[in-house]
Amino acid sequence: MNIPNLLTIFRIFLVPIYLFIFFSNLDNRFLLSGLVFILAGISDVLDGKIARKYNLITDLGIVLDPIADKMMIFAVLISYTIEGLIPYWILLIIGIKEIAMILGGGILYLFKGKQVVPSNIYGKIATVLFYAATLSVIFNISNKLSQILFIVTVILNVFAFINYLKIYISMRNNKEEIN
Repeated sequence: MNIPNLLTIFRIFLVPIYLFIFFSNLDNRFLLSGLVFILAGISDVLDGKIARKYNLITDLGIVLDPIADKMMIFAVLISYTIEGLIPYWILLIIGIKEIAMILGGGILYLFKGKQVVPSNIYGKIATVLFYAATLSVIFNISNKLSQILFIVTVILNVFAFINYLKIYISMRNNKEEIN
């Protein structure tokens, strides 16, 4: 078990902590749960940098890292939807995209020679925008700005999904030709 994998497991443990705080009766629960979200984001960046810099990329990390990311994304989207901070259609669209990514990634990894769809610029920008939109809610910046950021996040997630789908189809077809 290396440091990047420990950071990924730490992120998984932060998800129920985020949810517990978000749905608690604590004063400043949005801010406190937001700080947990920020901590998860920092640990995500750190685990990736450490894994790449010191060549600590493992099969466990390849599998757990996107699971940890998607768990936190779903936790935020579901909690924000329940609380009425974002409309349900945002959860629906991003949720469908994330579930499709999980299924597609699982198929490639389990049945196509442990292939992994590489991250791309659209996905990275969509993730950064998701963080910006989420932070705009956490810090109560502006409802209008938060709405705009979440709408642009959805649009970028759709573009990222289309790009990932093209990569997935190409990888799936190339692997089939090899066999």
